[in-house]
Amino acid sequence: MCLGIPGRVLEIREDAGLRMATVDFGGVRREACLAYTPDASVGTYVIVHVGFAITEVDEPEAERTLDVLRAMAGAVEAEIGEPLPGPPM
Repeated sequence: MCLGIPGRVLEIREDAGLRMATVDFGGVRREACLAYTPDASVGTYVIVHVGFAITEVDEPEAERTLDVLRAMAGAVEAEIGEPLPGPPM
């Protein structure tokens, strides 16, 4: 199964001519390419699929999706390499 996971852009930089970002997936941080989301900025929520941010979403939608994905822990772990932490307190 391939999933698009919502995350918040924490940092943006240029790497070999590509816009790259550090993205936070509810506590798990990974690198993602922003080539398909040129308007994304720090604080923007994006859907990331196989290392590429493919679209922007608003924060409430990102949080709803993360809650569903937490309930599907095995699928998320297979996609990003580790389980999502629980919701923030």
